[in-house]
Amino acid sequence: MMTAYGAVDLAVKALKEGATDFVLKPWNNDKLLATVKSANELRKSRKEINKLKQKEDNLKQHINQNKNYIIGNSKALNSVLKLVGKVAKTDVNVLVTGENGTGKELIARELHGLSARKNEVFIAVDMGSISEHLFESELFGHLKGSFTDAKEDRAGKFEAANGGTLFLDEIGNLSLQTQAKLLSAIQNKTIVRVGSNKRIPVDIRLICATNENLDKMVADGLFREDLLYRINTISIEVPPLRERDNDILVLADFYLNKYISKYGKPGLRINQAAQEKLMTYPWPGNVRELLHTIERAVILSEENILKPEDFLLNVKTSISVDSGPETLEEMELLMITNALNQNEGNYSAAAEQLGISRQTLYNKMKKIGK
Repeated sequence: MMTAYGAVDLAVKALKEGATDFVLKPWNNDKLLATVKSANELRKSRKEINKLKQKEDNLKQHINQNKNYIIGNSKALNSVLKLVGKVAKTDVNVLVTGENGTGKELIARELHGLSARKNEVFIAVDMGSISEHLFESELFGHLKGSFTDAKEDRAGKFEAANGGTLFLDEIGNLSLQTQAKLLSAIQNKTIVRVGSNKRIPVDIRLICATNENLDKMVADGLFREDLLYRINTISIEVPPLRERDNDILVLADFYLNKYISKYGKPGLRINQAAQEKLMTYPWPGNVRELLHTIERAVILSEENILKPEDFLLNVKTSISVDSGPETLEEMELLMITNALNQNEGNYSAAAEQLGISRQTLYNKMKKIGK
C-alpha cells in the first residue's frame, strides 16, 4: 500500500511532467469534478495562448518583411553600410542624420535587421505628425477613461516595441516639454501610461533620426543637451543622393522596373540624354524625389523611350521667378524652396523666414511629396 509520503512524491513528479493538479484518495466527488473542470479550462487557456503567440510571431515576421531595400554601390553609401554593420551588433542608441528623402528609415531598418533583435518587431514613429497633447498617449499608452477619447486601455509605442527596435523619426520636432518626458523614459527604461501610476519596464533598442542640426538647436536652446547625449551614442549620417555618383542611375533603373510592372508599361527605357539630365540634377529631395520623378515619367509616357523632356524636374523643385509661377501652389512651392535653399535645408530657420510654424512647413512638404 502506498504511503502518504509516496503519494505526495508521485504527485510532485506528475506535476513536473505536466500534470495540472492531483487528487488524493479518498476523493470528494465535487472536488474531483472541480479539479477536472479547472484542468480543462487551463488546457483551453494554454491552447489560446499558443495561438496568440503564433499570431504575434507571424505579425512580427510580416512587419519586418514589409520593407524596401537599400540600393546602390557608391563609395559614400558603402561607407555608411560598413558602419551600420558594426553598430548593429551592439544595443547602443543611434542617431541617423541626413537630408529629407535620403532613406534614414531604411538605415534604421537595416540596423534592426542585422541586430540580435531582428526577429522582434520594428516600430517606426513619425514624431512630426504627433501633436504635443497626444505625445504621452501615443508613446506611453493610456488607461480607459484617462481622457475624453480614451474608450479602452491602449499600449503605447514603447510597449509595442518591447524586445525590439523603436525608431523615432523627426526627433528634432519635439518641444522642450516632450523632450523631458522622452528623456525620462529612456533613462529609467520604464514608462507610465496616461491615467496610471504604475511603472512598466520596457526593453527597446532606440534609433532616432533627424534632418536638423541638433548641436545648433542645443546652442539655440531648442533641444536638450542631456537628451542629445542619450540618443547619440553613435551617429550615422546618410549622404545626399547628389554625392552618391552612379547610384542615381542604379536607383532610376530600379524604380523604372518597379513602375513598369505596376502600371503595365513593358519595354520602357531611359535614353542617354535623359540619363545625363538625371545625373547632373542636384536632387534636393533626394531618393524620394527621384522615386516620384520616375513614377511620373512612367505614368505619362507615350513611347518606349523616356527622353529628357519626360522628366519634369523643374515642376516641383526649382521653379524660377522668371518662369512666372502660374498657380498659387507653384508660388507657395517656390517660396518654400527658396527659403530652404537660403537656410541650407534647415526647416526651423526656413519656417521662421516664411512666418509659419515648423509643423506647418513639415506638413506642406509631405503634401507635395518632399
